[in-house]
Amino acid sequence: MENKDTQNARRDWITVPKEPIVMSNVDNIRVLFEDNHIIAINKRNSDIIQSDISGDTTLCEVVKGYVKYKYNKPGLAFIGTVHRLDRPVSGVVLYARTTKALNRLTNMFKFREVQKTYWAVVKGMPPQQEGTVINYLWKDEKQNKTFAFNEPAANRKESELSYKVIGQGDNYTFLEVYPKTGRHHQIRATLSSLGCPIKGDIKYGSRRTNENASIHLHARKIEFMHPVKKTPVCIVAQPPEDILWDEFLKISLDL
Repeated sequence: MENKDTQNARRDWITVPKEPIVMSNVDNIRVLFEDNHIIAINKRNSDIIQSDISGDTTLCEVVKGYVKYKYNKPGLAFIGTVHRLDRPVSGVVLYARTTKALNRLTNMFKFREVQKTYWAVVKGMPPQQEGTVINYLWKDEKQNKTFAFNEPAANRKESELSYKVIGQGDNYTFLEVYPKTGRHHQIRATLSSLGCPIKGDIKYGSRRTNENASIHLHARKIEFMHPVKKTPVCIVAQPPEDILWDEFLKISLDL
């Protein structure tokens, strides 16, 4: 018999995952930080932030259920979505618990007052050990895919990120990535344009999918000033349990 996580995650796939797909629910949700104003979750790489054709429950709805249950609220809890991660990406997702926090956090993301750090396992090696990439991204709505260009043009949005090589395994390179802008598929498209597709990301040049339909991109850390208390907040998310992520984690701790 299928468990409820597997049932909830059932959908049509381009390539059917070989491993069970486990999504977050009220019982297994991984809370990283919580107070009266904000809550941060370690997103599984099967969770969705925005509703899509799959009909799967969004992580926002799961967080609402968690807050309602934990605090025995009579009605639906308010949870505001501040930013998004692509479905196959894991890591820190921040939500607001009040409208005041939502408005302030939204402006902080808009004015680039939030520092984000991602980890990526990629094929190949970027041109430098560390560098900054400024390019221009165009989104193909039909393909839901972003293309990177070196020159500006109509409908292209300027994008900027920095990266640093953390180490290398036998077949992959471990990168830390610091996006300055927040464009659609920015990290995925930019790393692919450098000849370094993310492991499992067949949309952007990886040769094969991961067995659980994830890609090896993880929102490792988020840093910002608390929207109400005005104190610095740093939230770190452990990567998924995986041989490559374990190797990445070991290398990062040895630095």
